[in-house]
Amino acid sequence: MQIIDFFFHGMSHAQILILIFSAILIGINKTGMPGLGLLPVVMLAIWFDSRISPGLQLVMLAITDIVAVIYYRHKANWPLLFRLIPSALFGIAVGWAILRYGIDRTPHASYVMNLTIGLIVIFLCIFSVVKDIVWKDKDTVPKHWAFAVVCGLFAGITTQLANAAGPIMAIYLLAMRFDKKEYMGTAAWYFMILNWIKLPIFWSEGRITKESFLADMGMIPFLFLGAFLGIVLLKKLPQKVFEKAVLFLSALAAIKLLIP
Repeated sequence: MQIIDFFFHGMSHAQILILIFSAILIGINKTGMPGLGLLPVVMLAIWFDSRISPGLQLVMLAITDIVAVIYYRHKANWPLLFRLIPSALFGIAVGWAILRYGIDRTPHASYVMNLTIGLIVIFLCIFSVVKDIVWKDKDTVPKHWAFAVVCGLFAGITTQLANAAGPIMAIYLLAMRFDKKEYMGTAAWYFMILNWIKLPIFWSEGRITKESFLADMGMIPFLFLGAFLGIVLLKKLPQKVFEKAVLFLSALAAIKLLIP
């Protein structure tokens, strides 16, 4: 009990279970099934304070980013990364400004933050479905440099506000015709760079606290378990069917965030 209280002081049993489930999903998402990323966003936002939930997730993402980069370290496409990162960094700055000078100054900042996360997730769920219809053929996905800038910008904004840039980046990486390992390796490096840049920003904003950091440290075994499942087990499952189910659950959970 002392160990549990040390890592999860003040958390209910339900919150700890949600945290464990989210950690496993994040691990799977990083190493084997990119479509799982939205569900932990809304699960944590529902069960934890809206100011703390993105920080709880970010530290777990940053830890599993290291695992993903180690596993896919030789598969990244660096010319593409250098093309995407500048606009993504600008997007992070825009997201920071929206939070600091917009959301945080509203009378009901907590609900507005939940509303923002919910709307972003619903939009990205719809976006993920539409992209599979509109850009079913990879040849139809835009490849112009301006498309990379737009994708990077919106990925930066959504990752700063809600750690939810995965579906946006999936569109651009789809256009590059990567095999799965090159896709995963490029995404792993991309998100590790962005997430580790975000860590001090979140800490300075109070979105990562000493208590949330300790809780994340308690999740390390479950993050590694999820990463292992992503690599060894779930890559054999019908990914498209599984991702559609996750999108549906994510949308339902996001709708709950919209209800005051």
